[in-house]
Amino acid sequence: MVDIEDAIIAKYESHGETFEILIDPKAVQLMKDGKTVDLLDHLVIDTIFKNARKGTRAPEDKMKEIFGTVDPIEVAKAIVLKGEVQLTTEQRHIMQEAKRKGIITHIAQNAINPQTGAPHPAARIEAAMEEARVHVDPFKPVEVQVKAVLDALRPLLPIRFDSVKIATHLSGEDYGRCYEDMVHFGKLVKDEWQKDGSWIGVVEMPAGMQGEYLDRLNAKTRGNVQTKILK
Repeated sequence: MVDIEDAIIAKYESHGETFEILIDPKAVQLMKDGKTVDLLDHLVIDTIFKNARKGTRAPEDKMKEIFGTVDPIEVAKAIVLKGEVQLTTEQRHIMQEAKRKGIITHIAQNAINPQTGAPHPAARIEAAMEEARVHVDPFKPVEVQVKAVLDALRPLLPIRFDSVKIATHLSGEDYGRCYEDMVHFGKLVKDEWQKDGSWIGVVEMPAGMQGEYLDRLNAKTRGNVQTKILK
């Protein structure tokens, strides 16, 4: 359960009836992003209200009629996904800022400057978003908002989403150190062991992550890695 001081009201109206719950705003954000949430841990109380501020409970017959169930957790899920959320100004600002950073990170990891083939730094993307006065919805998933953000940035930045393939040559010992990093950054599209015990592979990843990938492998192998960006 969550403390009432940290909760917000989520409300759903239908057939002249109002249904409200007191819920942690973080849980609302996760559910709107399509994540699985144990609502029982994020409600102030597992009760559906007609008026949460007054503590008036919603009638069960109306819940059954409209939601097809009187299970408070199932009803609460429907309220969050179909209804409205009443955020304070501070809560909205916090959630908007978190979503804005998520969008910047997503674009920085996946996009490049097609004129140079290099990624755009996150600071450059952030500055362009501010210049374009991009509106960020605190509840819509990052992936849903990215296209509109890219459309707003294109008059200011040469930018496109792309992937890159990086040929990588490691010693057998370094392969063990670097394997988790390689599959974290992308997927192995080629995987071959050589007669001398070394390993050669090709890793495909979002173009914006290539710099971090090379830095990580160089750090893990102390520079004992050979890489080549394939066309």
